[in-house]
Amino acid sequence: MRVGVVVASATVLAVAPAAAAPDWSALNATHYSGSVPAEGGMLVQSAPLASSLSVPGAGRAYRILYSTTNQHDAPAVSTAAVFVPKGRPPAGGWPVIAWAHGTVGLGDDCAPSANPRSERDKEYLSHWLDLGYVIVATDYAGLGTPGLMSYLDSVPTAHYVVDSVVAVHKLPALQAELNKKWAIVGQSQGGGAAVNSAAHATAFSAGSGLDYRGVIATGTPYGLETMIDEAGPDTTLPAVTPPVANAYAAYILAGFSEANPQIDVASALTPVGKQAAKEAATMCLHPLTDALARYKPTEFFAKKLGDVPGLPQAMAAYMGTPTSGYDRPVFLGVGLEDTDVPPQCSEALAKAMKANGVDVQLHEYPKADHSGAVIASMRDSTPFLQKIMAG
Repeated sequence: MRVGVVVASATVLAVAPAAAAPDWSALNATHYSGSVPAEGGMLVQSAPLASSLSVPGAGRAYRILYSTTNQHDAPAVSTAAVFVPKGRPPAGGWPVIAWAHGTVGLGDDCAPSANPRSERDKEYLSHWLDLGYVIVATDYAGLGTPGLMSYLDSVPTAHYVVDSVVAVHKLPALQAELNKKWAIVGQSQGGGAAVNSAAHATAFSAGSGLDYRGVIATGTPYGLETMIDEAGPDTTLPAVTPPVANAYAAYILAGFSEANPQIDVASALTPVGKQAAKEAATMCLHPLTDALARYKPTEFFAKKLGDVPGLPQAMAAYMGTPTSGYDRPVFLGVGLEDTDVPPQCSEALAKAMKANGVDVQLHEYPKADHSGAVIASMRDSTPFLQKIMAG
């Protein structure tokens, strides 16, 4: 990531300085060129996680490289951090939580397992560790591994999450310490990842002997594919449009374009939009947000995105979230002051799931914003998880 400016036609996008260099914990897979198992969930490499990248509730921590399936339906590798509670495992072993992280960016240096966790995530992940859950926190394929992370791409992300759980059961240091029961927890981008992973968890883990129990998701994107189809130069923006919305839009354009090269996305973009998507492929969230802060999302588009031939159908396949077929309970939490992902997304998802007979519960937190819902939800999500794990 470079310092300076990027010129796009007559437009200048300021690029913020890079943050501290990532710490790969003796397992740098950014240019991994070794063999990739055709089967997902195979452990490829592992190493102790650098102590500066752990969280307070962990007694031990590891970084792993494992096999999965990417957005091109091809074998790929992903990295993940593994956090282990302090003390000895209980009889029967520690159950596992798959943590699906929120938006950090698409560049390799943004990979969560190579950077210190936020204070919120340290508190949140430590809460689950203190309750006796091992946490495997995938980076998603392409984030710190070859290729581009396919942002908000439903089915591939489900592979990354589920395969991380299968792989952690093969980690020699933990093989005798893990219970077969597992659940999924995620926020924001990770809320969408968690819910989509829940839809495929049993099928994607078939044959592993694991026992999937349910999902907790906060700030979950749902129905955004319809909003994206309508995006254009004349789109009416919400009264409150946070600067980060530009970065979200750029990440969607970058990820969708890479996953769907047959769709001429560029034909609907202005020079600003094209440059934003290009920069999104390498920049982390905060620098990209700063770089695009002077623009409105409407300035990315020369025409309505949904008018591009084949795009609405491809976008539905890319970002769509199932509203039926869940075989385990679903917990949705949302802050009513969320301006990043409108609360209506979670409300609509819960309504559609209930109409289809899904065991879903929606919890709304009037004073919480997008990030705050994570901690606010703990009073409800904790007994939810304890109940589904005890069943």
